[in-house]
Amino acid sequence: MASDERDKAAALRKAPDGIEGERVGAAPADGGAEGDSEVPSDAMGTARRLWESARGIRWRLVVSAIATVLYVAFSLAAPAYSAYVVDLVWRNVQESFAQGRDYVVTMENGGRQILTFFSLWTVSWAFYSVQSFVMSSFAERLNLRLRGLISAKLGRLPLSYYDRHQPGDTISRATNDLDKVSEVLQRGVMQLIISAVTLVGAVVMMARYSVVLTLVFCCFAAASALLTKVVAARTLSIASRRQEALGTLTGKVEEAYSGRAVIKAFGREGDSLDDIRACSEDLARTSAQADFVTNAISPAIRFLTRLCQVVVGLMAGSMLIAGRLSVGVFQAFFQYVTQATEPLTQLSLTVNMLQGALAAAERVFALLDEDEVEPDPAEPELPASPVRGRVAFEHVRFGYSPDRPLMRDVSFVAEPGQKVAIVGATGAGKTTLVNLLMRFYEVDGGRITIDGVDTRRMARSDLRAQFGMVLQDSWLFEGTIEQNIAYGRPGATHDEVVAAAKAAHVDFFVHTLPKGYQTMLSNEAEEISQGQRQLLTIARAMLVDPAILILDEATSSVDTRTEQAIVHAMETAMEGRTSFVIAHRLSTIVDADLILVMDHGTIVEQGSHAQLLAAGGAYAELYQSQFA
Repeated sequence: MASDERDKAAALRKAPDGIEGERVGAAPADGGAEGDSEVPSDAMGTARRLWESARGIRWRLVVSAIATVLYVAFSLAAPAYSAYVVDLVWRNVQESFAQGRDYVVTMENGGRQILTFFSLWTVSWAFYSVQSFVMSSFAERLNLRLRGLISAKLGRLPLSYYDRHQPGDTISRATNDLDKVSEVLQRGVMQLIISAVTLVGAVVMMARYSVVLTLVFCCFAAASALLTKVVAARTLSIASRRQEALGTLTGKVEEAYSGRAVIKAFGREGDSLDDIRACSEDLARTSAQADFVTNAISPAIRFLTRLCQVVVGLMAGSMLIAGRLSVGVFQAFFQYVTQATEPLTQLSLTVNMLQGALAAAERVFALLDEDEVEPDPAEPELPASPVRGRVAFEHVRFGYSPDRPLMRDVSFVAEPGQKVAIVGATGAGKTTLVNLLMRFYEVDGGRITIDGVDTRRMARSDLRAQFGMVLQDSWLFEGTIEQNIAYGRPGATHDEVVAAAKAAHVDFFVHTLPKGYQTMLSNEAEEISQGQRQLLTIARAMLVDPAILILDEATSSVDTRTEQAIVHAMETAMEGRTSFVIAHRLSTIVDADLILVMDHGTIVEQGSHAQLLAAGGAYAELYQSQFA
């Protein structure tokens, strides 16, 4: 087994900060400002990609669209039929009064028509229920499919992508953006169809009854549409500012939480609180403006709607008195006015919703379109079994940016079973060398071999299966201590876990915990000290039993006495294995078979401790600075 994927992610997390400072040519992190945009740059192209992504479930969208059209058709037919029913009942009532008898509704005397009218609304409701259910199913299935694509994509992205993007930006695309797309698909698409068809259908039906009244309604409708458009443009602008203010506040809160110990240590609680208060007040002001503009449009449109109804009512009333409209037509016309006014507001709001969803989908597709790591060879090679562990760098060139090379000509050989120490000042390129060995990054020139096999000719999983890694940044997941130790070997027995724990000097403190190896750890593992966390990651690496070990300041978080015990345990573990040790404390690597001294990505010296001291070069100067 290889060192676990999370340890690889830990190595990755060091890269954006310069991998100890040597990331000279790295691109700046993406703060996600582009993600705040609520207007897609290519709406039609994004819509086409959503349609292509829905292959196999498009029939649900078609069924939902058909059900929506039928729902609108029956909704529009109902008022027209109501005009007939009302006129029929009104004539029957007048005839009954004229004959001096009470009017009673029977199946032959208007009852059948009333039931038919009720059936129209029932069928309309049924079609609306069908479209809601089918569209929800379509949206969630598409959402699940896109989440699956993102999940697979994240595993194929190079570490350079994570260097350029903040974690929150990527997480937001996989969660918030997809949720927004799903929500709008469930409500927005069909609402757009309902609003558009209802508005057109209602106007056509009104025109059948009275062209004059229809023109009056259209004048008010145009005024409402113009007002909505102006307010909608203002809403988008304010919403963008609110999103920016929210992002700033979130960053400040996260910064204050993660740096709470430092803030308290320097007595800056008041300043931190003032910063957060200022960001909160800015968000409150922006949100108040956004909420006002958003909520003000509805009363304004409703005012125009009521004014339209008053004007139409006065005109229709005079036409009714003059005998140019029947009672049934009078009430049916008002039903159509009511049906047509709501879509005026809904259309603009729905278009804005769809724009936001398309912008969110555009960000998702931008993630899916990112360049991926080079694919594994079709016929990967493997070193001879068992792996001897001979590692060779042959004229390796590498740079995080093509125009800013870091390594220009790095060559060395680690023979099987040797302990290779990598030393140098911060930013010298020590961790970069290890990341190239693990193929976290691809070399720009030269090659790296294991037992003579070029690592680029190997599948990444096969390559990393030869390594065990202990990083300075210890990572533990939420689970028991035993599960954390066995992460690299899920099938390990309890006895094997305990044996690895004893070798890493973990067993003693584990038994001091109430539940021993079944003690649950949280993500931050605050139940145990930093040194104990480091011991657990060392035990995890020892349980994997790899051919090659990588120790990146593995003892940096433990006390001197524990360090000595761990070094002794690690020496036992390194017997017969090639090991790479990144160290700042030179006292821990004086027994190394080969010491590589790095400076600005280049190996400036290599040899044993005695040889390098005798040479009186960079290593001797570094050693004397620590032990002067």
